[in-house]
Amino acid sequence: MIYPQIIHVDMDAFFAAVEVRDNPELRGKPLIIGSLPSERGVVSTCSYEARKYGVRSAMSIKDAYRRCPHGIYMHPNGHKYYEVSKQIHEIWDKYTDLCECISLDEGFLDVTASAHLFGGAAKIGGEIKHRTVETVGLTCSVGIGYSLMSAKLASEEKKPDGYFEIPTPKALRELIIDRNVREIYGVGAKTADELKRIGITTVRQIYENPQLVTSLLGNHGRQIIELAEGIDNRKVTPFAEAKSIGAEHTFQHDTTDFAYLKDVLLLTAQRISFDLKLKGIYAHTVTLKVTYHDMKSITRSKSGDATDKTQVIFDTAAALLDKIERRPIRLVGISLSNISATPNMQISLFDAGDDAQQSKLDDAMLTLQKKYGRGIVKTANVLGAEKRVGDF
Repeated sequence: MIYPQIIHVDMDAFFAAVEVRDNPELRGKPLIIGSLPSERGVVSTCSYEARKYGVRSAMSIKDAYRRCPHGIYMHPNGHKYYEVSKQIHEIWDKYTDLCECISLDEGFLDVTASAHLFGGAAKIGGEIKHRTVETVGLTCSVGIGYSLMSAKLASEEKKPDGYFEIPTPKALRELIIDRNVREIYGVGAKTADELKRIGITTVRQIYENPQLVTSLLGNHGRQIIELAEGIDNRKVTPFAEAKSIGAEHTFQHDTTDFAYLKDVLLLTAQRISFDLKLKGIYAHTVTLKVTYHDMKSITRSKSGDATDKTQVIFDTAAALLDKIERRPIRLVGISLSNISATPNMQISLFDAGDDAQQSKLDDAMLTLQKKYGRGIVKTANVLGAEKRVGDF
C-alpha cells in the first residue's frame, strides 16, 4: 500500500532559542520566556535547561519560579519571533503548497505529490533541518509519517534537533503500544483521567478493551481506538483555512474599570488586525474572552462580514464586553475565527470611492509596519489607549 507522506516540523524551544541565538551569554542557562516572577501570567516557552527543573509551557509563572528561582525570566518579543517564523515558513514553502502552520514554530507539510521532485520525504526532512540552521541559526525536530498523528509523534521522538520516521500504521502501533494513553491525539488530561478510572492507562489496554472505551466515551472513544490503531484520515490544511487567531492579556491586579478594559481591547484588536493583514486573511467571527477573579472564564461571540480592520474588531468586542456581568476581571482577550482568504463586505456605489482611498491608506500603513514594526503607525485612539494602559 502507498501511504501519504507527511512531515511535521517543530522548532526546538523556539522563543528561548531565538533569545539564546541573539545573546550567547544565555546559552546553557535556565531561560523562561513569558511573564516575570512578580507578575501574573504563564510560561510561553523555556530552554531545555529550565525543563530539567520541571518548568513547562503554559505553567503558571509562580509555579515556574518555585521550581526554578535562579532562572532567567524574560518577556517575549513577539515581533522578532514572527520575523524569524516567516523565514522558517519560507523554507517549508519551497517543498509544497500544502503547508499547515499550527503556530509560529510548528507545521505540517504534505509532500505526497512533491516528494519525488526532491529525492523523497527523508531528503526533504534533512534539507529542512540543514536550511533552518543555515538561514536562522536554530535547530528543529523533524518527523516523517503517513498521517498527521504519526508525523507529530515522530518529531517528538528524538527532540531536540531530532529526526525520526513512522512510515506505517504497524510501525506506529509497535512504537506506542506500551506508552501512556496521552500519546494518542485527542487524549488530554481529562480524558486520560476518565480512562484511568476504568483501569486503562496504556495504549495496549485500549487495544484489549475497545468496548469498554466506547461504552465510556461514545464517538470520542471510537475515534481514540482508530487513532490507536494508526487510522488517521485528517488532511493537512493550509493556513488560510486555519481555525482562529487571537491574543489575550492578564492583569497584574483585577479590575472593574470597563473604560480601561476597552483600552486594552483596542490595543489587542490592533495587534491581531496586524497579524491578519500580514497573513492576508480575514475573519467573520469575533470572540471576547473574559476570566473573572475567581478563575471562571466566559466567551461571547458575534459573526458578520469578513474583516481585518482594527476598528471593526474592537467595536464588536467592546459591544460584547458591555453585555457581561460587571465584577472583578483577571484576563481579557479577543480571538477571531471563521477565517476567510477574502473579505466580503457589501459596498454601495456611493461608498466605492471612499473605500478605495481607505484601501490605499491601509496598504501604505501596512508597508510601513512591515518595514519598521507594528507600532510605527498609530491612530489617535490607539495613542490615547497606550497612554492610559501603559506597557502592553
